[in-house]
Amino acid sequence: MGFLVDWAENGQVCLEKFERSEGGYYDVILMDIRMPVLNGYDAAKAIRALDRDDSNIPIIAMTADAFSEDVQHCLECGMDEHLAKPIDVGRLMQVLKNYIRA
Repeated sequence: MGFLVDWAENGQVCLEKFERSEGGYYDVILMDIRMPVLNGYDAAKAIRALDRDDSNIPIIAMTADAFSEDVQHCLECGMDEHLAKPIDVGRLMQVLKNYIRA
């Protein structure tokens, strides 16, 4: 699809990569929820709490946790969207188009 992707094996690594990046380097974060070290909920809250202009980066939850309370918890933690696994690639592309500018 032409995306350049960085991969983080857990939420702490995701947070650190974002913290070390130049402002505006990332367009969107695809966040799993159940990760070791720092879960997706806490990683999203930590990103939102950073003192940087792009801490409002779109964060999209991608998780098997698909009950309405799971969706609500993602939104309460600062995520912008929730996509349930298995991921529908067509739906993912629609969501990404909403957030990524050419």
